[in-house]
Amino acid sequence: MKKMVLIVLLVMMTVGLLFVSGCGRASDYIGQVHIYCFGDYFDPDLIYSFEDETRIQVVLDTFDTNEELYPVVKNRTVDYDLICCSDYMVCKLMKEGLLDKVDKEKLSNYKYMDEKALKMLQNIDKNNDYEVPHTWGTYGIIYNPTMIDGPMPKSWDDLWDARFKNQIIMTDSLRESFMVALMRGGYSLNSKDLDELSYARDELLKQKELVYKYSNDSTRDLMIGGAAALGVITSGEVLYAQECNEDLEYVIPEEGSELWTDCWAITSYAKEKDYAYKFLDYMLRPENAYKNFEYLTYAIPNTGMYELMDEEERNSDIVFPSDKQLKKCQVLENLDNKTNKIYSQFWKEVKGK
Repeated sequence: MKKMVLIVLLVMMTVGLLFVSGCGRASDYIGQVHIYCFGDYFDPDLIYSFEDETRIQVVLDTFDTNEELYPVVKNRTVDYDLICCSDYMVCKLMKEGLLDKVDKEKLSNYKYMDEKALKMLQNIDKNNDYEVPHTWGTYGIIYNPTMIDGPMPKSWDDLWDARFKNQIIMTDSLRESFMVALMRGGYSLNSKDLDELSYARDELLKQKELVYKYSNDSTRDLMIGGAAALGVITSGEVLYAQECNEDLEYVIPEEGSELWTDCWAITSYAKEKDYAYKFLDYMLRPENAYKNFEYLTYAIPNTGMYELMDEEERNSDIVFPSDKQLKKCQVLENLDNKTNKIYSQFWKEVKGK
């Protein structure tokens, strides 16, 4: 009995020593940085290595769409230091005074930023003052040729083709869904014209009977599993999908598409801006950018990373579309409140019927 008590005491002492010595490492941190980002948008191992190197704890919250992020940042539901969102949302937050100018002197690795990605954003932020690009890409159609009889998809029109009834995955995002319908009609994806927006709404309503599912993050997995013949997807998901299902193909529709950039930005009310800069600079290291590329398979605009890529990766026209393809693409812009309300109302009508 005494021996048993002694063993229990020894175990308790050992556990106690482990706890005090930092098995739960909270006592080792010098502070925290609060980050709000799209879900699963960088290699989680980088959080651990950043914390080990800097002793700054990363507190990460995630969201699904830019429209979900907006009220959280606007209302300061949480005082985030660093956020990652899309180009048009950066513009909106910037105009509302919710972002801080980026002090590039605090980013030793900013020198690796690809000028092409910066130029993509200069229609919303002329001097790239408020954002640091994280990833970029296009939207297009992913399809499985083995499930298609007849011509392969090459146009947004194919998403209205009756032969694909219950075989289409449509994006579950307001701006991207209207982008598809507007560009199919030959209109700008930033249209403010009521007749054009009404056309897009009506076409999306007609399309509903053909749609198998509205989806964002699960589109890739559904296509891998053969749940549908084709779907709208962002280019960054395609390489991974093809690794899992070699039958899958991707095309930027002939009418053109959305050229998007997701960016890091520092909030105007950030409490730990120095920690935000440390994390951001860590992400800009070429080896970490490449680690993110391997994890995400999204294009990352880091010239130092390009040197670490193999020839096949560098020459991928999915990751890096040709200038000819990009000329047909447009960048989403922030719209005025009146137009945003029209989009929102029309999207509710599409999803509600």
